Amino acid sequence: MPLKTVVISVLALFSLACMASARGTQPTTEKWQAPPDAAAKPNPEISNPSAGATGRKLFTRTCIVCHAEDGSGQDSRGANLRLREVQTQSDGALFWKITNGNTDHGMPAFAALPEASRWDIVIFLRTLSDINGHMSESSGEHKKEAPPTSDNHKQR
Repeated sequence: MPLKTVVISVLALFSLACMASARGTQPTTEKWQAPPDAAAKPNPEISNPSAGATGRKLFTRTCIVCHAEDGSGQDSRGANLRLREVQTQSDGALFWKITNGNTDHGMPAFAALPEASRWDIVIFLRTLSDINGHMSESSGEHKKEAPPTSDNHKQR
């Protein structure tokens, strides 16, 4: 069995154990902010054409237990990753949150997951919803039109 598969399996079991012992509150993006230097980190996997597919596989193995397959967090304790409040965060901020977790709200740290894998998950998260709040086609939701705002074209 390849080492990567063993590490992912161990992390998945560890995260399930952590979540079982964690409080059942819904994590929010309020007050859980990455430090500015971490939030400013660029995603080194951004030009990797297989990063999204790799991120999807990792998300399926480690994240859907709490965040659901579509990232909505429905019927679970996980945050809705499709929300504008999540999607407008920088890649560096999401990477920092995946790495460090928020155990007070049931989000385990995934620092043991290889760095490139954590960045790949961030790339996959971007497919769940766009920054205008439209549901992605893969989410199973219909897209909703949002009125244009000045921040619709901000760079992440």
